[in-house]
Amino acid sequence: MRKLHLQMQTSVDGFVSTGPNDEQKWVTLEWKEIQPYVTGLLDMTDTILIGRKLAVDYIPHWQEVEKRIGDPFHGIAERICRARKVVFTHTLEESKWDNTELATGELAREVNALKAQEGKDMIVYGGSSFVAALLRERLIDELHLFINPIALGTGVSVFSELKDWQQFQLRKSVAYDCGLVLVNYTLK
Repeated sequence: MRKLHLQMQTSVDGFVSTGPNDEQKWVTLEWKEIQPYVTGLLDMTDTILIGRKLAVDYIPHWQEVEKRIGDPFHGIAERICRARKVVFTHTLEESKWDNTELATGELAREVNALKAQEGKDMIVYGGSSFVAALLRERLIDELHLFINPIALGTGVSVFSELKDWQQFQLRKSVAYDCGLVLVNYTLK
């Protein structure tokens, strides 16, 4: 069975954004340092799960970056655009993006059906409410959290809707010179 990985930026105090539109102006983005890990993780996957709210900006953004050959993010943009993308939605009726399909059914049933398919693992980047729902239903198998060297004091947490405690096993941690710390956990 395929695994579902979460890759997300978080603050030291556990927030993933500072508002309802997933604002992340506070994120430390030292691409050269984290690129090998981010691209390696994406290369282990062939399917990206995305919530509808994030998809409407995320997919067009990476399509534009893919057109800019000299862009430092061009390589990852190619991978994202080439990957199968499944947008979870209750409002969209058709996909307007390449390599993208819609999932409109019950979340756990849809994700478990995707996990049962042949292929590489899957990854999710957000948005925050979609990730919170996946965590609440215990559908994420592995966390890859980039902890930023900043405390926000308030914001959006993807863990605030958990039904009960979830314990994780540390697989890996990496401290980067820019101050980011990657923690990689599996669900126990």
